[in-house]
Amino acid sequence: MSSSRIEELKRQRQAKVTKRGSQSPYAIVVTVVVSTIYLVLIKHNIYLSTFWIIGILIGITLQRSRFCFAASFRDPIMVGNSSLFKTIILSFIISTIAFFMIQYRTAVINPDYLLTDIPGQLKPVGLHTALGAILFGGGMVVAGGCASGTLVRIGEGYIMQVVVLVGFIIGTVMGAMHFPFWDSILISKAPTIYIPKYLGFFPALIFQLILLGILYLVAHWYDKKNNIMTMQEE
Repeated sequence: MSSSRIEELKRQRQAKVTKRGSQSPYAIVVTVVVSTIYLVLIKHNIYLSTFWIIGILIGITLQRSRFCFAASFRDPIMVGNSSLFKTIILSFIISTIAFFMIQYRTAVINPDYLLTDIPGQLKPVGLHTALGAILFGGGMVVAGGCASGTLVRIGEGYIMQVVVLVGFIIGTVMGAMHFPFWDSILISKAPTIYIPKYLGFFPALIFQLILLGILYLVAHWYDKKNNIMTMQEE
């Protein structure tokens, strides 16, 4: 198809697009509803009202930043853009330092600590981890988003994502129902690996930061070489 034909199709498409009206009235209504719910909650339970505000702020952050785990792994393969992937790595670096501070404090207080004493979610690693990663990764790419991305798109008006949400709920319920079976044959038999237990806290922190730094540099190099969006701008 010639470039002139493509430009003609673009003009025809733009002519069909109707200009949207102001969305300020919707924003005012939503703000009033959110504030009313907050005031009702704060009278009955201070924790629920706090969680309500935190949830709203997280939702706004996710929507405005376009943060999505599925896109962070999909975009480098499809369009060569690793911006979101690098964002994920930076978030891992920040959380690594934060968890180091929290867990190191626990180890200092109790030098004979057990893994059950360490703050955080230390879970067994094994075949079930790989199977779960493949199922979740394949599912979120086919669905077009992870859990947070699905909720954000529903809020933006993408009705098809409601189907994804229903499937997500069904899968979650089925997973919870069958968890004892998988726990008995796979999960409970796998080892729980806690790297600071073998290397020490500071070496483990440095080791993980170096790995994440190398991964960030590789992702940045890959973006420079393969990002077709940057190539088009040039």
